[in-house]
Amino acid sequence: MEYYNQLLKKLSDQWEKEISLNRNEFLVVSGEINTNLYLVEEGSLRVFIEDETEEHTIRFGYKNSIIAALDCFLKEKPTVFYIQAIKKCSLRMISKKKYASFINGNNENKILWQNMLEDFVCQQIERELDLISYSPQKRFERVFKRSPHLFQEIPKKYIASYLRMSPETLSRILKKP
Repeated sequence: MEYYNQLLKKLSDQWEKEISLNRNEFLVVSGEINTNLYLVEEGSLRVFIEDETEEHTIRFGYKNSIIAALDCFLKEKPTVFYIQAIKKCSLRMISKKKYASFINGNNENKILWQNMLEDFVCQQIERELDLISYSPQKRFERVFKRSPHLFQEIPKKYIASYLRMSPETLSRILKKP
């Protein structure tokens, strides 16, 4: 994770704009093109998709994390994701154009970006394995071990959605000694 902190430090004077979101306000909505990257300075957000019957939480953003509609950022096509503030948020924004210029500015920046993308892909693979291979109890344990701070930052109903279980199932798991 040292590369991530190095990247944030190098980006410190690159951010173009500061944005504030109130609780439940959307940063990104499905169907739009938003190729910006955001740094969460305060608050928390969730990335989710909707189907005919419910919302499915995919990812969270919280203090010092970078968040984006990654499908749109990479392909410049309308996103399938929503990004919504869970708590009041302060964000910094950088456009894809400026970020690409920064990343392509030198080889060290390219390596930091590559490391960040590789880490993201590995996180997504681990998450997929959790969802298809483990019981709700085991999914909870694995996420709690990886990201205990989630349980202080994020409301339980969104964690339940992220873990692909009902809020009642998560509540039962949390009550176990």
